[in-house]
Amino acid sequence: MLQRWRREGRRLVMTTAYDAVTARIADSVVDITLVGDSVGNVCLGFDNTLPVSMAMMNHHLEAVARTRPRTLLVADMPFLSFHLGIEETIRNAGGFLQRGAAAVKLEGGAKRIEIVRALVDCEIPVMGHLGLTPQSVNVMGGFKVQGRSADDALRLLDDAYRLQEAGCFALVLEGIPAELAARATETLEIPTIGIGAGSGCSGQVLVFHDVLGLTRVHRPKFVRAYTDGFQLLQDALSHWAADVRSGAFPRSQESYRLPEALAEPIANWAPPSVKA
Repeated sequence: MLQRWRREGRRLVMTTAYDAVTARIADSVVDITLVGDSVGNVCLGFDNTLPVSMAMMNHHLEAVARTRPRTLLVADMPFLSFHLGIEETIRNAGGFLQRGAAAVKLEGGAKRIEIVRALVDCEIPVMGHLGLTPQSVNVMGGFKVQGRSADDALRLLDDAYRLQEAGCFALVLEGIPAELAARATETLEIPTIGIGAGSGCSGQVLVFHDVLGLTRVHRPKFVRAYTDGFQLLQDALSHWAADVRSGAFPRSQESYRLPEALAEPIANWAPPSVKA
């Protein structure tokens, strides 16, 4: 389906969802919903994605899957879920599909070819992820733009082609020069989804909370917030708190009423006598 949309010139839209609320909001708008390991940064208070476990990912995937989204539902393979052997990788990825995901996403290039082939052989669709791969933050020395040297750029193009040949149905390209992402896109048959990779990709992904301005931490250069959701929600909550403190909430229409027949018995009720 994604390949057909690419051939038709349709730009793909992907965002993240971590619970039923965000999933329902996104479902009527985007093409692909990603239950990302970015839940660690966005919702769980971690500095990066490395502490996110399979148990955490399963918990959030199940919440999203219960909404029965119409979008393509992809789940991120977290750190160490695909590093300790093919059998465990298949078990973890297969568990995602059993919980409602339609595909999995994993980070890395040439080192992941054997893993991708094994997953595809087990009928598990795989989305690749190249460039700035957050699970490699320590090796990269931080969240830095990738592919700026000749060797790194050519390696990324090689990795993109090899992942396609191994069976990936799409690739996320993150934090790389726009020209490099465009070159990868034009040479691949599968679609690319960019994040901090310029406009030459087949589609774009941003974190749900970043698009809606719900975060108050430093936003990367490639993020565009379309509203100040944090301030809007804080203002609404402050308005409600003020109404509670002034007695303006709740009103009669926000309260339940006692049946008229019970008015007299309730009014005449007295505490029972307490026996010694």
